[in-house]
Amino acid sequence: MSVIDESGVLAIATRLQRLAERMRKDSAQIYQAHGIDFEPKWFPVIYTLYHRKELSVVELSAEIGYSHPSTIGLLKELEKLKLIKSAKDKTDERKRLIQLTTKGELLTAQMEPVWQVMVAATTQLIDTQNNLMKAIEEVEQQMDVQSFYQRAKVIIAAPDSKKK
Repeated sequence: MSVIDESGVLAIATRLQRLAERMRKDSAQIYQAHGIDFEPKWFPVIYTLYHRKELSVVELSAEIGYSHPSTIGLLKELEKLKLIKSAKDKTDERKRLIQLTTKGELLTAQMEPVWQVMVAATTQLIDTQNNLMKAIEEVEQQMDVQSFYQRAKVIIAAPDSKKK
């Protein structure tokens, strides 16, 4: 067992990142095994546009929970590959509206059965009660109420609470 593994909740972000990296790497192999040229980092944008059809950059960024600059970086890559297209909003020229291209739509059609395989494989990794997903949702909801940083500030301000 590594030091990180032994550190418990102190290294939770590192452990989640490590888990995410392993799943991204395996996801890339799954796509490749199915003859699909696709980077897992593109998934949130492609999947969201597959379901939402057209969104502004700001809406897309909020939907996937990425910063605006991170979203822009992904959009540039996907636009270069001609998987998405953008156009100025007719009612507000400051807005860029993003949608899948025909090539992007064909790719998602090709990926749909692979996504089902990935859901089945992921379901085997987590227990049948989806406790991991419930735990993630609970932590996200709690952080929406009060961030990790805000919680730490409260603990620092009240030294006696550290003992609890």
